[in-house]
Amino acid sequence: MKQDVFMLGGQEFQSRFILGSGKYNVELIRAAVENAGAQMITLAVRRANSNGQGNIMDFIPEGVTLLPNTSGARNAEEAVRIAKLSRELGCGNFIKIEIMRDSKYLLPDNQETVKAAELLAKEGFVVLPYMFPDLNTARDLVNAGAAAVMPLAAPIGSNKGLAAREFIKILIDEIEIPVIVDAGIGRPSQACEVMEMGAAAVMANTAIATAGNIPQMASAFRRAVEAGREAYLSGLGRVRETGGEASSPLTGFLRD
Repeated sequence: MKQDVFMLGGQEFQSRFILGSGKYNVELIRAAVENAGAQMITLAVRRANSNGQGNIMDFIPEGVTLLPNTSGARNAEEAVRIAKLSRELGCGNFIKIEIMRDSKYLLPDNQETVKAAELLAKEGFVVLPYMFPDLNTARDLVNAGAAAVMPLAAPIGSNKGLAAREFIKILIDEIEIPVIVDAGIGRPSQACEVMEMGAAAVMANTAIATAGNIPQMASAFRRAVEAGREAYLSGLGRVRETGGEASSPLTGFLRD
């Protein structure tokens, strides 16, 4: 059987779990790589640019792809500046666009995100925009040259799960580039569900970082993502809206 790999920016990944490192600690990084099998980890550029103690880059294992983000950017101009800084710091061409003017709910600014995506794609970046799940915005991001879209499932850091489930499903059905579900996933079962829907990958941070047993939760996420992907590839059975259906033939069995 052909190996099911995840292609992004011309790079091949076996894992479809991405670690968000906003709640970074050494145990979380180790668990994500060893127990969750993460091959990609986000990185706030402001941490990579820090000369103080605890630089996150010191703890990311060799061979793991960095996904720098533009956390802190309030508009497209700031996001482009942060992205270029990340490349100068040696973080590569992958960039996750995060533009948030809303400081209470931390919802992404879709309009500014599209602007930044277009500018950065022209600069040769592999652009992964964090977005509110809106079909028209997703289409604009495709046209802007995004390598994938990263819709939120629920407000970032909330662990509330698939609040935007139906809108994410629309993106999966209508957008030809990978859909990576980001933000709000709180349980492995929710990660499994979005993978069953056809998402290309899942990103999580808070759900693992705040678990009582971080390595165990990281392992649970790995298995959930893999199970959801396998179920999607297998072709899920149909759902009957009304009535029931016997799982075994009843013909003859009920005859007198």
